[in-house]
Amino acid sequence: MADFSNIKNRLLAQEVEERIVSYIFSEPIPVGGKLPNEFKLGEMFGAGRSTVREAVKSLVSKGMLEIRRGSGTYVADNSRPLEDPLGLGGIEDKISLALDLVDVRIMLEPGIAGLAALNATKEEIITLEKLCDLVEKKIKNDEPYIQEDIQFHAYIAECSKNKVVEQLIPIIDTAVLMFVNVTHKKLIDETIMTHRNVVEAIKERDPVGAKTAMMMHMTFNRNMIKLLEKEK
Repeated sequence: MADFSNIKNRLLAQEVEERIVSYIFSEPIPVGGKLPNEFKLGEMFGAGRSTVREAVKSLVSKGMLEIRRGSGTYVADNSRPLEDPLGLGGIEDKISLALDLVDVRIMLEPGIAGLAALNATKEEIITLEKLCDLVEKKIKNDEPYIQEDIQFHAYIAECSKNKVVEQLIPIIDTAVLMFVNVTHKKLIDETIMTHRNVVEAIKERDPVGAKTAMMMHMTFNRNMIKLLEKEK
């Protein structure tokens, strides 16, 4: 699971990195301008301080930011582009991109959930239940839950025991990040319900039930994105 955790953490840091750059351009913050501290940035982007720190460190290594000890973080160069492992960063219409990503998830994740129902070990199911509980707890406490949501979906993929599926984790993770950011947590009740239904079906070794529950989860997501697309 450590490899999956590393992938998820990198993707989350990349998302925060992109949002920091967008923030710099939208304010705008000129070269020499100071950024908010890590705590404030974490609040702005719904991310933990360690994730913000990694995103800032990456931008420092690219020459875009500089850290002045005892003073803070400053813009050093506002013209450098971000790296984009999936080649999606240049797409400006994030709602359209989110719709494309959820369509890909519909192709993949119900089947992945079905495999997990067949192949997950008892220990993995216990871990999956704990992840489901953690997402629900954070949602109800109005705490940032993106990282745990990503981990939940990635762990279902790991439980599938399919080595090709493992290579698709970055696509799924990127789609989860994009959905939460685009919808601004509009489907929290539906997320809790459908996550729980997926876990119960996997626990009962019911691949059809797991596929159906995951499809319901994806359908809620897609309908919300379609609604946002009509409103834009």
